Amino acid sequence: MLLQEKDFESALIQAKALDKRNDENGSRLMALGNLCVSNQEYKTAEDCYTYILQKGKSNQNYISARMQLIHSRDQQITISGNYDPEAIKKLESDYETAITELGKNQITAPLISDYAHLKAFHLGKTEEAIALLEETIAMPGIAPQFSAKCKLELGDILILTGEMWDASLYYSQVDKDFKNDAIGREAKFKNARLSFYMGEFEWAGAQLNVLKAATSQLISNDAMSLGLLIMDNLGLDSITEPLLMYSRADLYEFCNRNDQSMATLDSILTQFPAHSLTDEIWFKQAGIQVKKGNFTEASKLYMDIVETYPDDILADDALYRLADLTENKLQDKEKAKTLYELLLTKFPGSLYAVDARKKFRMLRGDSQFQNNAPILQEKL
Repeated sequence: MLLQEKDFESALIQAKALDKRNDENGSRLMALGNLCVSNQEYKTAEDCYTYILQKGKSNQNYISARMQLIHSRDQQITISGNYDPEAIKKLESDYETAITELGKNQITAPLISDYAHLKAFHLGKTEEAIALLEETIAMPGIAPQFSAKCKLELGDILILTGEMWDASLYYSQVDKDFKNDAIGREAKFKNARLSFYMGEFEWAGAQLNVLKAATSQLISNDAMSLGLLIMDNLGLDSITEPLLMYSRADLYEFCNRNDQSMATLDSILTQFPAHSLTDEIWFKQAGIQVKKGNFTEASKLYMDIVETYPDDILADDALYRLADLTENKLQDKEKAKTLYELLLTKFPGSLYAVDARKKFRMLRGDSQFQNNAPILQEKL
């Protein structure tokens, strides 16, 4: 019941009591901490991991808790978009301390990969990030799938440095080595997106068409969305400049150059008023505003899409994101419930319908919706 109501602090108190009563090893707290991170309840997550760390280095969950603590702090900064320089420097120090303590090995490889991402995308230390990833890939016994993940990260960083050809080589390598796996399809998508960034729209569209049938819903949806954007706007009235500007704005956002992205998107709206890209531009601007913590501005943009383009492909997506934003960031549960209900009424066939129905019923107070409550229950 506590987790159904998202009362994570009370859940923490109860989990600690059960851990002490049953003389457990902290696994209950580990699960709760991970759940808190997924719900962006970072303070409670940190309390969970700290509790485990206080049990000492001999505890079987110590290394996992140590790594997850850093991951939680990373997520708190990067997902919120609050890139305070002091907070970033503190996180860098936390990574250094943890890696020095735990060492560089197969177990800590995910921690090192995350650190490389921080260095490249938020500290501007791309050379150090590349060195970390190359060192990780060369580790003896590193899992091929994780090595491929690091290569994709390397490709992303090379886009930051403007080395597009080298980035494409890494993506192509993973695509070739894991052609029938999800990570291979992700690599193919990244290559197609890179072609889009570079203005190679026809080639990007051809690759995206292949990916529409991907078994991974996320990759399939991303491929379909980008493919439709290209198809709907390529050569419209023989003018490709708006799409070129949009692809440049997309690249700026990828590189965390959000102000430049916003300025470029505004330029499209000014130079090409009422263009077919307008809803896409508003949607991207809303996403950037969310990353910057400007939730009210983002909600207005999402609502503009719903009201101005109710029959376009982004309408249900914008409405769902507006509802989620209203529920979790603006903390207006009643309005969020109304928005979820509106989505179910207007877009019953939406990909978001199942999740929207679940959230609507939860906000309505239906008793059967208990999220992961067994974490806090005694083992029989």
